Amino acid sequence: MTAPRYLICTDLDRTLLPNGPEPESPQARPLFARLASRPELALAYVTGRHLALLEQAIAEYRLPQPQFAITDVGTRIQTRTGRRWRKWRDWEGAIDSDLAGHDHEALSGLFADLPALSLQEAARQNRHKLSYYVSLQADREELLNVMAARLRALGVRASLVWSIDEPAAIGLLDVLPESATKLHAVEFLRQRLGLEYGAVTFAGDSGNDLDVMASAIQSVLVANAAAPVRRSAQEMARAAGHPDALYLARGGYLGMNGNYAAGILEGVVHFRPEFGPWIEGL
Repeated sequence: MTAPRYLICTDLDRTLLPNGPEPESPQARPLFARLASRPELALAYVTGRHLALLEQAIAEYRLPQPQFAITDVGTRIQTRTGRRWRKWRDWEGAIDSDLAGHDHEALSGLFADLPALSLQEAARQNRHKLSYYVSLQADREELLNVMAARLRALGVRASLVWSIDEPAAIGLLDVLPESATKLHAVEFLRQRLGLEYGAVTFAGDSGNDLDVMASAIQSVLVANAAAPVRRSAQEMARAAGHPDALYLARGGYLGMNGNYAAGILEGVVHFRPEFGPWIEGL
């Protein structure tokens, strides 16, 4: 693969995939595919899905094939060569030390007595990702405080990443190595490709995208993102000193509504106006 000049990273569910309640502009995904076909660009899907579910989404929604996949909420980075995926073992090595030698079974046992937690299916777990369902009625702040204290006592450096599966009305909680967030994975990929911040754009919609949204990476929050996520993204970006690196899609670009792929394109053109002719086929 020729070294790309630009990198577009996007979340899938309710960001590129139109699987939320808001309508999709019908021309948005074909235009996104046109942009992704440019040889100057590399495309990375950044998702909480594992690889099999990622491939299912690509087939179901007829998405362009990416060069990179950051899956399992940042715990895996994979490169696509032909029809095969190859894991980046150096990424797994980089995040492994955060667990202080404790494996998945030991960490899940640490929280076995907490009734608010229900382990997600085995396919959603891996060595570096411990994932739970949590009722939306649970005392989230108290739960996270208890879990964080237990992890610290073991010397485990972990991130507790909370998000909501809105269609299922259930909370999702991932226990990850501290350095295995989406932000660190995108940064790792950016650095390996030798790209400056201005050459990278990230798009997302939910709570587990907020660490990227608050960073120096150019980020787009699609218009269908929930109002609390929009508020949090703005507050966090301001607090981190990167308000200009965040764009909130609102619709209007090429007559589209700013939801899903339309919002991604709107944000990409906000940061890189020269991509407009590529999208429009001019």
